[in-house]
Amino acid sequence: MSTQSRRHLLTGGSALLLGACSRPAPAQAEAALAGLKQLAPFPLGVAAMTGQLGDPQFVDLLVRNFSQLTPEWEMKMEAILKADGDFDFARADALADFAANHSLRLHGHTLIWYAETPVAFERLSGSGQAFADAYRTYILRVAGRYRGRVVGWDVVNEAINEDGEGERDCLWSRNLGPDYAALAFGYAREADPDAPLFLNDYFLETMPNKRRSFLRLAERLLKSGAPLSGVATQTHVSIHIKPGSIKAAIRDLASLGLPLHLSELDVSTRNAEAIAGALDMASLADRLAHQARVVEEAAEAFAALPAHQQYAFTLWGLRDKDSWLRRPPNAGDGSDRPLLFDDAGRPKPAARALLDTLAR
Repeated sequence: MSTQSRRHLLTGGSALLLGACSRPAPAQAEAALAGLKQLAPFPLGVAAMTGQLGDPQFVDLLVRNFSQLTPEWEMKMEAILKADGDFDFARADALADFAANHSLRLHGHTLIWYAETPVAFERLSGSGQAFADAYRTYILRVAGRYRGRVVGWDVVNEAINEDGEGERDCLWSRNLGPDYAALAFGYAREADPDAPLFLNDYFLETMPNKRRSFLRLAERLLKSGAPLSGVATQTHVSIHIKPGSIKAAIRDLASLGLPLHLSELDVSTRNAEAIAGALDMASLADRLAHQARVVEEAAEAFAALPAHQQYAFTLWGLRDKDSWLRRPPNAGDGSDRPLLFDDAGRPKPAARALLDTLAR
């Protein structure tokens, strides 16, 4: 799309957006961002769950504004692998079918996650070859089922320790050793020879030491010959993040030369005292303005990448009420507003900031 056509869309879209912020009718607000995905020179993604697909407003907002879908939960091991070792693909298939029916790219999330401790694998813990065989079988079954339907996979999710120092001890490392990640990438490539395969983690923007550990793991995988083909930074951040932090992280991660996925963006508006123990008297309007600046920085950093490194820019939810930060155990007082659209589906200043940045 030419610069002129982007500006044309922005001229109409921005005017509607400004008006929609003061109007109560969600339908008008939805129309305001109808051209968002058309403005993006790279895939614009959003996370969704099957329970949201029966909500017409959710579906309309998603289809109008996004070109890629990430299953928030349905492709995780806990959703697929039953206690007896059998596989249940019903929910994952429903999201895959939805994506196909609405011409959306589908990003697979996630094959191996440290937090998963399924009964079927715990039963095999310590069994040696039986555990290793089950590990390979699981990845082959899941990645193979969606071969040709997903455009990429988060193969290993959140492998770095919470404090950023080294790699996590988990069910997978205890049974397969430190090479469990390399094995996962190898099996994923065996199942799907074409999909880009990602290493995904969080707090890479706010914890430089964690970012360094993440990069060391990525470099080790590459040196070992593992088919790592991309890196992903979740970008779960807050309005209190230091300006420039996201740009610094994107710059460091891009130094590997691999495609990059900004994979799970949300920007918490919670009071600073909930994060840093300090009193924060900022108004909601101020919080939303700070949120817009954070989204703008993230979009600017991603847009500055070479085109071959722009895998996708993904939001972790659509409306504030859809966010994982509004569900137990993360809900707090229920006042967080971390996403682009408010509870009624109206675009917020962060949505305008993304719109403006995409149109530059």
